[in-house]
Amino acid sequence: MIVQAVQAASFGFLALFAGNGRPVATTCALSRRTAWFETMVETISHDEGLLLPEDSKILNRFFRSITASAAPLLLLDYDGTLAPFRVNRFEAVPWPGVRDLLNRIQAQSRTRLAVITGRPAAEIEPLLALNQPVEVWGLHGFERLYPDGRRELEPVSLGARKILDELHTALHRDAFGGLFEPKPNAAVMHWRGIPSPEAAIIEQRTLALFEPITQLEEFRILPFEDGVELRVGRDKGEAVAMLLDECNRCGPAAFLGDDLSDEAAFRAIHGHGLSVLIRPEYRETVADLWLKPPAELLNFLICWLHAASRS
Repeated sequence: MIVQAVQAASFGFLALFAGNGRPVATTCALSRRTAWFETMVETISHDEGLLLPEDSKILNRFFRSITASAAPLLLLDYDGTLAPFRVNRFEAVPWPGVRDLLNRIQAQSRTRLAVITGRPAAEIEPLLALNQPVEVWGLHGFERLYPDGRRELEPVSLGARKILDELHTALHRDAFGGLFEPKPNAAVMHWRGIPSPEAAIIEQRTLALFEPITQLEEFRILPFEDGVELRVGRDKGEAVAMLLDECNRCGPAAFLGDDLSDEAAFRAIHGHGLSVLIRPEYRETVADLWLKPPAELLNFLICWLHAASRS
């Protein structure tokens, strides 16, 4: 069914099909509790009602701008946005249908596509597994992996490197019961899947270790859901700003993300494009609108494919 919808969009129109193969809709307007969603993703049901009228207007204006643009920019977080969270992050493959849609968006050769993730950049390609390499900004923007394989890292001062090395050694020895992840520019503590009382203790002990280090100019704490990171270097907002500058802010741009760490990217794209919170439940955000995965994420990508197929 998803394949049928994508094939229809690739020919310049969107037609969604019921089980008997008959078209049931010819629009990509995003709304909840509609036959569109029931047909598109049969396993999803929505109980929050309709999108606000203003949200529908925002989306319609945005997709019309893609139709009129030669080079739209689609920026995507990975975990929680393109793929559901997994305690074992190497099992986090994209929602069904996402890979096919991104392949077709890439094949149009109109959209510049980039993933901006907290992961090391090299982890994305094996999981996303697109037909063509995609640009990846890893470690929240500290690392850049180009489609041709070139890799850039922000420089880290010798003083910051020494502190990180000492932290890595200490947390490998005792991670307070959490899951410690060393990064070239950061020390990261996760407590996803750990019961709340234990998670609260892990968070408290980790912050007690991290917070004094933030007195040094280079370091900052980046909270995210079920974890915290002490880091140096660019954040996702700075990565988005660099990409916008590179394309001279000429085409419509969107950033889709789910986490607290994505708020910097939402702020960076404000006034230059669309920011979309992708989450099963709403939370306070500076994003322009909220969509629920996977159904509304798929709908958004089909609308993008549909808009970019027109000129």
